[in-house]
Amino acid sequence: MQKQIADAAHALFIERGFEGTTIGDVAAAVGMSQRSVFRYFATKEDLIIGKFDFAAASMLATLRDRPAGEVLWVSLRRAFDEMVIPCDDPRQRPAAVSILKVVFGTPALFAAYLQKMQEFQGAVVEALIERAIAAGHPYAKTDPAPRALTAAAFGCLVAAQHSWLAGGTAANFAACLDSAMAAVRPTISAPPPRQ
Repeated sequence: MQKQIADAAHALFIERGFEGTTIGDVAAAVGMSQRSVFRYFATKEDLIIGKFDFAAASMLATLRDRPAGEVLWVSLRRAFDEMVIPCDDPRQRPAAVSILKVVFGTPALFAAYLQKMQEFQGAVVEALIERAIAAGHPYAKTDPAPRALTAAAFGCLVAAQHSWLAGGTAANFAACLDSAMAAVRPTISAPPPRQ
């Protein structure tokens, strides 16, 4: 039911705009009460931003499954494949483009999206810390490296999304993301985490 509600909301947001769509409209589209919709989604923003929770969980699983000796920047890029696939798969692309346009074109949604990405970065940082511990080179508590790498990677993701939308989405999103990440890729070998 949650997917059915989200799909109906997305269609309405695309047709009427985020501000022009009410929870009542969404409830009517799926034949339920507003109260029932709120049982599945706490806020109107969650109807569209909540979808990123599923992608975030898959990205985190991918990151944890990457080879232990792989360069962190490469592992972070591979984790973003979860965001690349819907944009570059011809069957999923129209919906992905529409959702990103609504999110990036609606200040309240874009703020909620950035907040969601910020929250997710905390989980990624923890995964990088766990990875360093497992490798026998834990980060010092004061070492900013895992947070800096994570923030830079997520900044590249958002920059690539902006550029891709600005370019009309004709380009391959994976190439756009690769270009953004190459622009700030660490150019020197970082010392191993200090104990």
